Amino acid sequence: MFSHRKKRNLVKILPFGILPMVFSITYSLLEKGILGNYDFYPSTGNPYLFNPIIPALIALVLGIFIGILEIFYLSNFFIKKSFAQKIIFKTIIYFGIVILSIFIISLLSTAYEFKANPLDPKVLESISKFFSSFALWSILLYFTIGLSFCLFYTEISDNIGQYVILNFFTGKYHKPVEEERIFMFLDMKSSTTIAEKLGHIKYFDLLNDYYRDLSDSIIKYGGEIYQYVGDEIVITWKVNNSNYVNCIECFLFMQESLLNKKEKYLKKYSVMPSFKAGIHSGKVTTGEIGKIKKEFLFTGDVLNTTARIQGLCNKFEVELLISKTISDSLKPKNIYNIVELGQTELRGKNEKMTLYAIK
Repeated sequence: MFSHRKKRNLVKILPFGILPMVFSITYSLLEKGILGNYDFYPSTGNPYLFNPIIPALIALVLGIFIGILEIFYLSNFFIKKSFAQKIIFKTIIYFGIVILSIFIISLLSTAYEFKANPLDPKVLESISKFFSSFALWSILLYFTIGLSFCLFYTEISDNIGQYVILNFFTGKYHKPVEEERIFMFLDMKSSTTIAEKLGHIKYFDLLNDYYRDLSDSIIKYGGEIYQYVGDEIVITWKVNNSNYVNCIECFLFMQESLLNKKEKYLKKYSVMPSFKAGIHSGKVTTGEIGKIKKEFLFTGDVLNTTARIQGLCNKFEVELLISKTISDSLKPKNIYNIVELGQTELRGKNEKMTLYAIK
């Protein structure tokens, strides 16, 4: 089974391979329609053989290679560049990789066809004609457009969330849907004191690092970031048996991940951020809202209740509070050290609620 991280990366990598492959097949069919029964390119005299499969496979492999390079390497290298700079610089780099790859493949395949050394004058002459042809550069332009679209999709996905953009494309929440969801309200401790100590600009940088360092844990355990509210993150999961465990594991892994970066925070900001959280589940109505700016909205009492639960962490001097709904749904029950705190009155609620701490 794929982990949540692998699934996410696979969804981001696949367009880099599939889109160029589709473009390649489409272009091959258009080219065949233009050249008809010709067995050579009129502009260069180079031989022409209609075979859309090989170029498509080359485009697929090259696209996937670029996708892997993008997701695992260059995306981190350009993380602090602007949206436009990322698209332009990456397109230039990948365009260069494509040109180099085509040159090597063409040189070797032409040498094989002529049964000659790759540096043979007639091989080099054929390559020279090939690289000066309008057909090649029109293909490259076509490929670059597809590549730019993939980069655009990846950047938009990172900015508004992968699940959000997929839901927009599929129209899943175009009409309001009622569903069961788990919510975690995660709040930074002593954020006002930290902000006053660092100043607004440096505090904003800390928030950026803080959110970035927590994101890997959220991805690892299949969470969706619903909102950033100042120094608070609202994370959600669909209700199922595994996600009742995933939300707890996510919190614990976030704690561990942040602790592993303690030296970085102390060196850079002279403070070490920490957080507290409340977790609850229940029914919500989910749908698209807005006209000028659309976004997904969850509405339901479960969100207010979760926020109130998180607000009681200081009172009980714990870092994680969960509702009875979450506690009862954890299987096996002895997987965590769960301590019942008794019935508690939540602000703005008439009924008392049994809360539990995980220590």
